[in-house]
Amino acid sequence: FQRSEIVKLSVVLALAYFFSAHRTVWQMMPALVFAAACLLLLMMQRDLGTALIYYLTTLVLFYVACGNVPLTVVGLGGGVGAAALGYQMFAHVKVRVAMWRNPWSDPTDKGYQIIQALLAIGSGQVTGQGYLQGTQTQSPSPSALPARHTDFIFSVAGEELGLVGCLLILALLGAILFRCVWLAHRSRDPLFAAVAMGVAGVFGAQTILNIGMCLYVAPVVGVTLPFFSYGGTALMIQLFEMGVLLSVSRQIPGPKSG
Repeated sequence: FQRSEIVKLSVVLALAYFFSAHRTVWQMMPALVFAAACLLLLMMQRDLGTALIYYLTTLVLFYVACGNVPLTVVGLGGGVGAAALGYQMFAHVKVRVAMWRNPWSDPTDKGYQIIQALLAIGSGQVTGQGYLQGTQTQSPSPSALPARHTDFIFSVAGEELGLVGCLLILALLGAILFRCVWLAHRSRDPLFAAVAMGVAGVFGAQTILNIGMCLYVAPVVGVTLPFFSYGGTALMIQLFEMGVLLSVSRQIPGPKSG
């Protein structure tokens, strides 16, 4: 049971409500303070992956609400500063960044997970080795990819389904993300539009971070791939998010019949 997953949806709804009801930066200050408090709690718990998702989602909602580009850029700069602070404060973050820079410096321990993820994706080539025919699923052992069913499910998909399967997965996730933005654009209610963009922010950030770490583009941050990773609370909240989007879509008028 992951409490942060439930808080994730709650933060989206709370920020969407505050940002849709207030348009000036000064009026948004209570919401920004609330978001900062949530981020501080996550930093104290060393859950930096979820904190990064919260932060990016807050920036998306802030920009949608006020359209202030300079302040949004300042917010991005603040995120970079917070990441640098987390790097200085937490030893495990330093290890993850070091392994991201050169996982082959410790191939049997700290860098093992990244190396196996890359080998799994590379061995799939174009069409893959076949569903459930990859080494990660045929011979699961303590020496296999440790988080193959959660954080690194995309690497397993790359091995079994190849480039074609990975592109299909990206297309499906991209279609959901596009639909979130489309609903926000079509919604006449500022609250519903903000909720749809908040879900888009969470969904998009989580997808990019997960696939990025599997492809060796970003450090390992410990987030799951929506609708593909094995999970309990995470999957339940993702289904709740889709239910919220369906509620948003119901208030959008359909095409007029001739």
